[in-house]
Amino acid sequence: MSGEWPVLSASGRRRPFAIICPMNADLHCHSTVSDGCLEPAAVVRRAHGNGATLLALTDHDELGGAAEAAREAALLGVRFVPGVEASVTYRDVTVHVVGLGVDPENPALLAGLARVRAGREERARRMADALARAGLGGALAGARRFARNPAMIGRAHFARHLVASGAMPNVRTVFDHYLAHGKPGYVPHRWAALEEAVGWIRGAGGIAVMAHPARYCLRLSASALERLFDDFMAAGGEGVEVVAGAHGPEEARRFATMARQRGLLASVGSDFHEEGESPVDVGRCHPLPPDLEPVWHRLI
Repeated sequence: MSGEWPVLSASGRRRPFAIICPMNADLHCHSTVSDGCLEPAAVVRRAHGNGATLLALTDHDELGGAAEAAREAALLGVRFVPGVEASVTYRDVTVHVVGLGVDPENPALLAGLARVRAGREERARRMADALARAGLGGALAGARRFARNPAMIGRAHFARHLVASGAMPNVRTVFDHYLAHGKPGYVPHRWAALEEAVGWIRGAGGIAVMAHPARYCLRLSASALERLFDDFMAAGGEGVEVVAGAHGPEEARRFATMARQRGLLASVGSDFHEEGESPVDVGRCHPLPPDLEPVWHRLI
């Protein structure tokens, strides 16, 4: 992909960031503290083994793995950024905002995330009931066996159970048939408001980044996606994931253009959860287009 990126801006002038040596950064990944399959230290070791030099652990609505990951990163010489992926409900659509460089002990951020987490157990029970009506009984007990952090049980744990039970061949198929919006096992849920999540991140000294925006295109029209970014930036959002595990080359080009047009910082993240389950391994992301300002210019 890197060979496809233009070095020139839309005006034809060379941009200053093109001369900066690329950094192997991965600023979006998950551990067993949320819905990943590796302990925080193991995520860092895997990223390091894949050549990552800058890493952020961004568990869903949870900062409990930051200290362990930071210790391991220091031992390995990997620059570590405390992060979190906050769950947001925007116009009845679930979106995610990554907070980078946050203070993992900030009281307001911790309280806000705890409030978001509190709804997961009730959602899990409703998901299990919905799956039972679709002929897949016992899903809650099965999902619990895959959730190392009981407070963070989510769709990925249900998906892994259904794969392990032989109901589906892989996690992606489970989502496509049962857990995506409009499917039998999907249940709506109200997360944090966009303004709340961005406010918590900024209040904790962090940078708010819109995570994998291509995922929202299925439920948001082009104009609605533009409104999402309008509202995100009005709330204080400053970045967008251009290179993401869910983005192919076309999506990456689209959001690179958005970053240029809106003056957003550009981020990169694998969204790694587990080997063989995630499209991109942790620490194996494509580089950013060289004419964008990387978010890490504000982090390190």
